[in-house]
Amino acid sequence: MIISASRRTDIPALYAEWFIRRIHAGFCHVPNPFNPRQVSTVSLRPEDVEVIVFWTRHPRPLLSHLDVLDRLGYRYYFHYTVLGYPRVLDAGSPPLEVAISTFQQLSRRVGATRVIWRYDPILFSPVCDADFHRRNFVRIAAALQSYTGRCVISRCTGYRKTTRRIHTLDARGVSIEIPEAADPRFLALVVDLADIARAHGMELVSCAEEADLRAYGVRPGKCVDDALIHQVFGVQVTAQKDPGQRPACRCVVSKDIGMYDTCTIGCVYCYATSSVARARRNRMRHDPRAPSLLPLS
Repeated sequence: MIISASRRTDIPALYAEWFIRRIHAGFCHVPNPFNPRQVSTVSLRPEDVEVIVFWTRHPRPLLSHLDVLDRLGYRYYFHYTVLGYPRVLDAGSPPLEVAISTFQQLSRRVGATRVIWRYDPILFSPVCDADFHRRNFVRIAAALQSYTGRCVISRCTGYRKTTRRIHTLDARGVSIEIPEAADPRFLALVVDLADIARAHGMELVSCAEEADLRAYGVRPGKCVDDALIHQVFGVQVTAQKDPGQRPACRCVVSKDIGMYDTCTIGCVYCYATSSVARARRNRMRHDPRAPSLLPLS
């Protein structure tokens, strides 16, 4: 079984203590996000976990626990988002300098093949137009050269909760545009990002992208990637596509142990949080000693 920790919230940044307690306990409880009364008991015992895939913007709180994971024999890798967006879009993300420094520290600790840089989602705005992305990307790519071999990009997805928050920025004079796959500005940007990535020793792959970007230098990627897992860890995992993900998602089957509406980082474009206020209220209910991220009653 592959554990996803987590698409639904930033466990390394916000719930590292809970996670490592569950590792010691050997299990956690996870409610079905569409039917909270349906609760799964998920084994976290080393013999049952093939790989853990971490998703994060700030793994520093988890770094002190990696020795425990290593000692117990867990295999794991990270998807690490480093965007450097203006604060109006990413109010709670760590400053870019901190994100880069932590990325480098993590890569030195676990190896460059186990830390994947995410530059996603891509959106357009007067505060982050295509030229901003080019300048920003080359700055980050230069800083992460030799610390990772892969970068993941995607366009922002217009989920209802995402577009609702984006529209609230209009009143503050910050317009946000979600590019279409055929937008010439987006395609020209993709070509440039692929060239920049290659120049810094990285391949650029897409995430859940319906458009075929291979002609622009970007192959379709898998975030939960059976081929990568075999390459890095030498283990064979399922190649079955995860039916719970979007049609364009190519990830293989995994079990996510997070819960929606628990991330307080506050990214405007976040698909996993309906409101930061609700996430903050939920985080106040969190008990790091409990078997589930939030109380189940």
